[in-house]
Amino acid sequence: MTTLSSIALSPTCIPPEDEALRAEVRAFLQEGTRDLPAHVRARSWGGYDTAFSRRIGAKGWIGLTLPPEYGGGGRSAFARYVLVEEYLNAGAPVGSHWIADRQSAPLILKYGTEAQKRFHIPRICRGESFFCIGMSEPNAGSDLASVRTRAEPNDKGWLLNGQKIWTTNAHHCQYMIALVRTSGGAEDRHKGLSQVIVDLSLPGVTVRPIEDLSGDSHFCEVFFDNVQLGADALIGKEGQGWEQVTAELAFERSGPERLFSSIVLFDQWLQFVRLPANRTPSAIRLAGKVLTQLAPLRAMSVSVQAKLTRGESPIIEAALVKELGTTLEQAIPAEIAQDLFSRTVEDIPVELLMTLKYVTEASPSFSLRGGTRDILRGMIARGLGLR
Repeated sequence: MTTLSSIALSPTCIPPEDEALRAEVRAFLQEGTRDLPAHVRARSWGGYDTAFSRRIGAKGWIGLTLPPEYGGGGRSAFARYVLVEEYLNAGAPVGSHWIADRQSAPLILKYGTEAQKRFHIPRICRGESFFCIGMSEPNAGSDLASVRTRAEPNDKGWLLNGQKIWTTNAHHCQYMIALVRTSGGAEDRHKGLSQVIVDLSLPGVTVRPIEDLSGDSHFCEVFFDNVQLGADALIGKEGQGWEQVTAELAFERSGPERLFSSIVLFDQWLQFVRLPANRTPSAIRLAGKVLTQLAPLRAMSVSVQAKLTRGESPIIEAALVKELGTTLEQAIPAEIAQDLFSRTVEDIPVELLMTLKYVTEASPSFSLRGGTRDILRGMIARGLGLR
């Protein structure tokens, strides 16, 4: 049984050599995002801009932690953490390469064949090749163990049939890493699951964007109808998919993106309330409330990065950061709205209202993407030995 002491996080500082990267990145992003209004910057890791991703790639800021022999930077996870913090705080449109950099390339590096590494990782690092994640399915919710999409072996490799949903930017990506059944049935739960790399340009693949409350269409549903994959599509070992995907989720759930999805809005609001005419006791209390929650959450997130750097798999700790972080992310637009609409609306900048509108409409997804709140709370309770 896991105990509270066994998932304790030790205070960790970002090493000076990695912290030194911050000034260069910040200066580059200030120039690169100067003409983007706040309501656009608020999309950040959901924002799609392939030209910007190629510029980042040319600077060596994609695949920063990956080995140089595959086109990476050979830096530590802390260096990438600094990059990600600055991307999010600036509201840089990094969504096109985000998943490939955060999850797909590290997964291929850890489990892929040498041919898979040589083919995919350099293209990811250059900002040329984009990946999406094929985990969620209709009627499965956040219960990944009940996936029904199947890859059946045949003389050409694997024949893929099924459906994925809530797949971010699938309509813009060249590849998907999909969790599929290669043996058994849904009743077998974790057994018989594998991961495959799917070329989304293959015959039989259909991608349909889903419009969300904000009017964006970055979520998609993806259909596979007798899609023929090569034998080299399998990543890792057959039947090892559950182990691989849970390790992958530690990267997805623990980063700054689980803390800073509302940060552009918060910064815009702070600029507004710093003006003497707008500085009220309730606004000062709200600013303090957010900052006193954000600081320990960031410290927890950095500590999870330390565990990942040591080669550990802090699945429960990452789930805890994600659950607490997204709760704060959702509270920020709600409480800012309460503050602003207690004032005279005519005195509020239009850009601040537009940013609030977008973040408010997007915020319900914060506790869904990367694992729903109820699932994460169950994992945390189980990790603490409470269930």
